[in-house]
Amino acid sequence: MLSEEDVRAYQRDGVIVVPEVLGAETLAEVRKVVAELVAASASTTVHTDVYDLEPGHTPDNPRVRRIKAPHKVHKLFDDIVRSAPVIDILTKLVGPGLRLHGSKLNMKSAHFGSPVEWHQDWAFYPHTNDDILAIGVLLDDTDLINGPMLVTPGTHTGEVWNHHGEDGRFAGLIDPDVVKDEISRAIPCMGKAGSMSFHHVRALHGSALNTSDRPRNLLLYEVAASDAWPLAGVKDFDEFNSRLLTGDPVTVPRMSAVPVRMPLPPPARQGSIYETQSASKKSYFGRAA
Repeated sequence: MLSEEDVRAYQRDGVIVVPEVLGAETLAEVRKVVAELVAASASTTVHTDVYDLEPGHTPDNPRVRRIKAPHKVHKLFDDIVRSAPVIDILTKLVGPGLRLHGSKLNMKSAHFGSPVEWHQDWAFYPHTNDDILAIGVLLDDTDLINGPMLVTPGTHTGEVWNHHGEDGRFAGLIDPDVVKDEISRAIPCMGKAGSMSFHHVRALHGSALNTSDRPRNLLLYEVAASDAWPLAGVKDFDEFNSRLLTGDPVTVPRMSAVPVRMPLPPPARQGSIYETQSASKKSYFGRAA
C-alpha cells in the first residue's frame, strides 16, 4: 500500500495522503457509530469526557465538534488503528515499535464546522524524540470547500514556534502573522472517504470553517515510536503500555536533539484544542456566526 517513493515523500515533506485505506464496509460502520454518538449528545448541554460541543448546540439540534478519545468510546475505533493495513504504513513511516498516544474525532458539520487555528502537534505533547505522527482518516469525501486539513510541507524539520498567548499561558496556536509565509505554502489533505493522511508531529497545520453543504468528519490518531516518552511524564505505566500497537514495553527512552517548548503554564481555558485556542485574541480563519 505504501511505496518507497511515498516514504521518501513523507520524510521530505512531513505529510502524505494514502488513498482509500479504509474499506467501504468499515466506513459504513463508522458512520453508523458516529451518527449514534451525535444523537446521544442530545442528553447533555455541556462539554463532557466524550463530547466537545459546537457553539449553538441544543438537545433539539445536537452539534458536536469533537468526540474525545474515540478509541475508548467504541471498540471499532481501536480496531481501525490496530488493523493490518494501518500498522503496515506506520511501520514504514515510524518504525517497528509503535504506541498510540491518543485519538479524537473532529467533526465539521455543513455550514458551521469549527476551524482549527495554525499549530504544531509537537507543542501540545513533546517527547524524548519526534518519531511521532498523526493519522487523519477521512470519513467523508474531502475537497477545498468542506474544510480540509492544510499542512505546510517541510516545516517538520524547522523550528518549533511559540504557541503561548500574550498572558504567557499556553494558547495552542501560533500568531498567524509569524507564519504567514508558511501558510501561503500549505497544501490541502484531500481525497475520497476512507483515505488517510499522515503528518509529522512538528508539521504546521490548521483547517478552515466548513462552508459547504456537506460534512467533513476527520478521525485522528496520534502514534509515537514506542521509545518516544512524553516529557510531561507517564502517570500510569500499565495504561501507557496498554496503548502499544506493536513491540514490547520500553524503559529506556531514545533521546534526540529536537527543539522543545513545554505547554506550560497551562491555558486558562483547558479542554480540547477548540477551548484552548478560544482564549487567543488573534485568529486566522473565519468562524460561523
